[in-house]
Amino acid sequence: MPGASIRGRLLMSLLPLFIAAEIATGVVSYRYVLRESHQLFDYHLQQMALSLRDQGAVMTPPVPNEEREQFDFVVQIWNADGSKVYLSQTRSRARLPDRATLGFADVVTDGERWRVFSTLARGRVIQVGQPYQVRERIAAAAAMRSLTPLLVLAPLVAIAIWWLVGRSLAPVERVASDLRRRDERRLDPVSDERLPAEIEPMVRSLNGLLGRLQQAFAAQRAFVADAAHELRTPITALKLQAGLLGRARDDAQRADALAQLHAGIDRSAHLVDQLLTLARNEPQAQTSQAANVLPSAQVDLARLARDAAAELQTIAEARGTTITVDAPQTLALRGDANALLSLVCNLLDNAIRHGAGGRRIAVSVAFADAGGIARLIVDDDGPGIAAEERERVFDRFYGRATGDDAGSGLGLAIVRAVAERHGGTVELDESPLGGLRATVDLPVLSQS
Repeated sequence: MPGASIRGRLLMSLLPLFIAAEIATGVVSYRYVLRESHQLFDYHLQQMALSLRDQGAVMTPPVPNEEREQFDFVVQIWNADGSKVYLSQTRSRARLPDRATLGFADVVTDGERWRVFSTLARGRVIQVGQPYQVRERIAAAAAMRSLTPLLVLAPLVAIAIWWLVGRSLAPVERVASDLRRRDERRLDPVSDERLPAEIEPMVRSLNGLLGRLQQAFAAQRAFVADAAHELRTPITALKLQAGLLGRARDDAQRADALAQLHAGIDRSAHLVDQLLTLARNEPQAQTSQAANVLPSAQVDLARLARDAAAELQTIAEARGTTITVDAPQTLALRGDANALLSLVCNLLDNAIRHGAGGRRIAVSVAFADAGGIARLIVDDDGPGIAAEERERVFDRFYGRATGDDAGSGLGLAIVRAVAERHGGTVELDESPLGGLRATVDLPVLSQS
């Protein structure tokens, strides 16, 4: 199942956070307004009591019932001897206690809780009370009115959050839309203009990947074109040799044509094998296969050198060439055994084919650089390669010899591809034997 979108994740994170903040703000505001309202009511009680200090003797006036319904305060005044001076009437006909505690006090009378303020002035006790029920109703109404702006703004802020999240993710949508419109032929970089700092590194990495893919595809197309060109010649030769075999007039001509046909088939098979080996070891092939990760098996380079020499010994002897191997009992590193064997075989095959007139090939395997590098050296006593030509011989299908000694032109290209795949290097130089020296340095990877 696809993962949730960034927009959805942001909205699912921000909206609950906003709602929680709204609730917390509302609760704090509500409690604050309630407290302030009660303080204001206390102030009114105090001011009402103080305003009655100069009142003279007052009889309790009759109050109509409809006015009692609107009067929520009880006021009573008595002299120091306890005689009543004034008593107001309310709808509840509630009476405050005849004894007063100066200042503010909470009292309960007839099952109803009251907030009372009492003061002593000029020998009189003035007492003003208000029911808590009335105070709380008015305070709650005021507090609810204070929440009205929050309730009105909440949906507007939620819509603004949704719009801002969408606007912030617009560059991501633009990059995604650009990629959706592409096909395998469009590998040009994605525009990184006006991108947020968070996704700019991702787009730059993506552009780097597209650039590497473009180079890999270009190299692949060039490889296929070169391979098709090189295969055309041996296939044409096979057709001609098959025609000669069909037109042979006697057994001798037929045997000669058949021998040439077999030789052509062998050359074609060798070329195809070299092409497949190069295709498996070139960098673009490794990019598409497990991100250039080498097998973790331990490889004995000394044994591979001896195996390659034994494999090509027959061909070398047929040309009058001797192969000697100077290697320790074992020299272990980690890598691809088949690829490394192909590297050694191609170096020996190159020395055999192009060391015209040479009679000796020396292979040595040893540690170098304090044991961190495995070094393979192949020397021959042939004509060697001119210094200005040593770099070109690593190009695919570059051939220096013709006739029977002509190779596929892929041997040294394979050697370099395998070495680079293993993080190594290849160098060509003059050999102490008088011919060419090929030196391959391979890092000895950790055993862990």
